[in-house]
Amino acid sequence: MVTRSVPDVRSICTSVRHNNVSRLGFPEARVRKPGTARLTGASEGPNTSSSMVQAFVRRAPVQGYNLRVSHKRSGSPCRAFGKVGEALLEDIVTVQPYSPDPNLINEDFLPTSLEKRNFSRWDIAALWVGLVVCVPSYTLAGSLIDMGMSWMQGIFTITVANLLVLVPMVLNGHPGTKYGIPFPVLARASFGVWGANIPSMMRGLVACGWFGIQTWIGGQAIYTLLNAATKGGLGGAVIPWLGITGPEFGCFMAFWAVQVSIILKGIECIRLVEEYAAPVLIAMSCALVIWAYNTAGGFGPMLAAPSQFAAGMPKEGQFLGTFFPALTANVGFWATLALNIPDFTRYSKNQEDQLVGQAVGLPFFMAAFSSVGVAVTSATVAIFGTAITDPVQVLARIGGPAATACAITGLALATLSTNIAANVVAPANALVNLSPQRISFNVGGLTTAVIGAIIMPWKLITSTSGYIFTWLIGYSALLGPVTGILLMDYFVLRHRYLDVDSLFSSDPTSDYFFVSGYNPVAIGALVLGVLPNIPGFLQAVGLVSGVAPMLGALYNYAWFVGFTVASAAYLVGMRLFGPSMNPGSQQATTKLYRFG
Repeated sequence: MVTRSVPDVRSICTSVRHNNVSRLGFPEARVRKPGTARLTGASEGPNTSSSMVQAFVRRAPVQGYNLRVSHKRSGSPCRAFGKVGEALLEDIVTVQPYSPDPNLINEDFLPTSLEKRNFSRWDIAALWVGLVVCVPSYTLAGSLIDMGMSWMQGIFTITVANLLVLVPMVLNGHPGTKYGIPFPVLARASFGVWGANIPSMMRGLVACGWFGIQTWIGGQAIYTLLNAATKGGLGGAVIPWLGITGPEFGCFMAFWAVQVSIILKGIECIRLVEEYAAPVLIAMSCALVIWAYNTAGGFGPMLAAPSQFAAGMPKEGQFLGTFFPALTANVGFWATLALNIPDFTRYSKNQEDQLVGQAVGLPFFMAAFSSVGVAVTSATVAIFGTAITDPVQVLARIGGPAATACAITGLALATLSTNIAANVVAPANALVNLSPQRISFNVGGLTTAVIGAIIMPWKLITSTSGYIFTWLIGYSALLGPVTGILLMDYFVLRHRYLDVDSLFSSDPTSDYFFVSGYNPVAIGALVLGVLPNIPGFLQAVGLVSGVAPMLGALYNYAWFVGFTVASAAYLVGMRLFGPSMNPGSQQATTKLYRFG
């Protein structure tokens, strides 16, 4: 690569200013230490040309410096929070990789250009509305009440969990917005350009399971409502090898086919589904609450029911023993998105949009929709004489052609909007990362859908206990360590700076090649983060018994334990061994890996 000295760059910057680069929307050019020379300016100019500026950037590489294009937004009120605000809302960078390895890139993995950054804060918030409004979220608070909590304790647990998971969600969304890169590409910085397949496939396999579960829920909703409308006309014998009836399987596959048709139309179609589904889902949720309140003459006895953990109640003094496993399970509910949120924030117009959109969309709507679930479930006691936690069963009992049609539409839309966004994009990108030249996003999405059907998801969620302690906590034990490693690498070690060229390079001297494309420190930290939770997991699934009480209790905090152990192990390991793994790289000669 041709190099220039810093004075040369300063003269180039001066020349660029004198040649009226301001018409491109980048009036200011300056060298900023350490490690970068930057062009900065407003990103809103009508004549902004990313390709022209990027061409200039590539003509002026500097020894020890990387010239970057930074699109700056000024005047944001969020910048009033000092250095933290400045860091979280810093400018986006729109530089394409120079001479990338074809085995590491395709059109789907290119850093998102300005022209394709079309997610506003409303789009991000709408994405979360579409994700949150689904049957599992509706039943989540009800399952906590079944475990003995009062409705207020249930909502409190869910709110605290979502405020906690919002932190890694926003932080992990930062590099996606700043550099326009998806999760598998971000993981290359910490796990290595080939090692990134490990966390991305872990996330992808979990999403395949979730895709199957949500597809089953959507198909089952359609089956239940149609069966109620036809007065049991869809009954049939259980198919032995499937464990469900033919009509149930038919509804499952019909809903599966609808989702596949959307997947094949790409990310823009997914964005439109989320955008238009959000207001419909909010309106239908409000309508359900109004119906329950008017029909029951109030919200029923469940809202007045005391906690089973209160003094004199059957579970007196046992609240914390239930609260922390439930908290971990609720964190695990969105632990998947905390990892691959860059897959969406890469399309955000700026950092403020992704931050505000997520801060409004996740905790507020999750608490609100869980409250809808609790309120309607409580009202069903007065209406039907028994508590019905499943919204599908509630809607089936309402009856009537119009109600059935609205119910099928609403439930299908709710499940579809959640499933497409949460459980297709991540595994599709994980598969693309395996072989970008052979696998496109559409092929990856279709493969995800096939795997989700093959695993027979109806067998994964046969009980509340199995759902919370085996599925939710189990995979949170895997994903917590990965989240800790990513955040430690990006924010603490690299100070939010990534070399875009190295993310797409298999050159042994590039920053993220490490040892043959793998970072043994990251892999070791991942193993260390998972290890403490293995005994508790094996006990939870019934493979072993007699696990030490301390190890069993540790599993109740699986996500937090894995996150803490892995991030600490990664930090220490990289400080000690980082420079020796890629001594020829630029970052190995900086203070990146040094204590202090």
